[in-house]
Amino acid sequence: MSKRCVILALLVVAVALSAGTVPLAGKGRSRRFLVISKSDSSVPSSVFQQIQRAGATVRRNLSTMGLVAVSSDDPSFAAKVPDALAVTPDLRVNAPRPLVHVGPSLASVAGRVPGPPHTNDDDFYLDLQWGITAVDAQNAWHQGRRGQRAIIAVLDEGVDATHPDLARNVRADLSTSFAEDCTGRIENWQPEPGFYFNHGTHVAGIAAAADNAFGVIGVAPRAKIMAVDVLSRCLGFGHDSWVLDGMRYAADHGADVINMSLGEVRNIHGACDDSGECYTAANVRNLTLAYAYAARYARARGATVIAASGNEAVDFDRDTDLIHLPSDAPGILSISAIGPVGWARHPQTNLYKKATYSNFGRGRIAFAAPGGTDSLSSKDQNSVCTVADVEAACFVFDWVYSTIPGGYAWATGTSMAVPHVSGVAAQYIGAAGGALSPPLVEALLKKLANRPKHKHVDPFYGFGVVDATPADKPY
Repeated sequence: MSKRCVILALLVVAVALSAGTVPLAGKGRSRRFLVISKSDSSVPSSVFQQIQRAGATVRRNLSTMGLVAVSSDDPSFAAKVPDALAVTPDLRVNAPRPLVHVGPSLASVAGRVPGPPHTNDDDFYLDLQWGITAVDAQNAWHQGRRGQRAIIAVLDEGVDATHPDLARNVRADLSTSFAEDCTGRIENWQPEPGFYFNHGTHVAGIAAAADNAFGVIGVAPRAKIMAVDVLSRCLGFGHDSWVLDGMRYAADHGADVINMSLGEVRNIHGACDDSGECYTAANVRNLTLAYAYAARYARARGATVIAASGNEAVDFDRDTDLIHLPSDAPGILSISAIGPVGWARHPQTNLYKKATYSNFGRGRIAFAAPGGTDSLSSKDQNSVCTVADVEAACFVFDWVYSTIPGGYAWATGTSMAVPHVSGVAAQYIGAAGGALSPPLVEALLKKLANRPKHKHVDPFYGFGVVDATPADKPY
């Protein structure tokens, strides 16, 4: 290659980087982009005209919140939409992969006699749900706060609406999918039948499993669930545009709470992800802005937006080059995870220990909530415990127990912490008659949270451990 050709190639790269994209090798490979308008409430017609002239395909029209998702095989596409504020790659959002231990199947518990040994509740797995105790949900239930008239949108891998603990509460008429399967078609929002771990079904059960004399109970057992599939079960990932479209849909269809147990760590200086998709510092800023647009849109329509802080054990006060999206975007409550160690042996143990996997940092975390710990006490590593007639390795009882297709499972992660917060928020909303603005929901969460001693906003706990009712608890 001549010196002149090398200089020209470098100039092409520099122009593409300044536009906020990374160049492709050439035409023929279709790539996804997010076009971001200068307004968070509309996209000018001139932008659509420029997209059309550039030969790009509009995949998702999110213009009501200032966004358009497109695909193009033109490596210089970004430069051809000058009327947009920015054009950024539509990056992958990987489906969360928490630690999981599959428990009993529905078939194995079908004939079980109600009445666990401790609570005497007819939902016989309530004794396994230390998270219910940690957020003081039962006291709220006794006061009539069960999430009635509230809708929780679960943006995830779909939700099994046939599970007996969820069937009563899933709003099939509101549930939908934005995730593509391996053929490029929109997949069904309901997971396939079977007995296996499904992330969205587990999350939904934590938030709003019904009080139905069977199995588990959600934090808000009378709240309704809107299943919004944004993470492909076939592909194992989603795209930011799918999540953004899910946020728009949930807000437009009456969600009071948007639960996002998902997210990705990004380098604010740019990097390449596991799939080989590269992004720049400008892309990260623009993607953060896109989520801020969507959060503002949702909040304006009455939806409180809650997301996982992530499971990478990042201390953002030290790793200042990193950001977690969507949880770090303005208008979104970021949740860290707490839990017990050795709970199966000692039920009165501290339920509020920091989970070592949980991301944290000053100004990043809004609240902490039960997500389970991955720490093992020396006695529990190789021993078996029995709680509520369920036998398992002792350490898994420190995880969060909930629904999966065909049965139940334990899992641990900030994904499990978020629905505890969503359930408590739904309790507040239900008590207010089914309508409570996001600022008021957040004010209640702050007012009732259990705070670490002598601290106002903690790098790990944020404003404190979310709590359904006022009470003093140790840290």
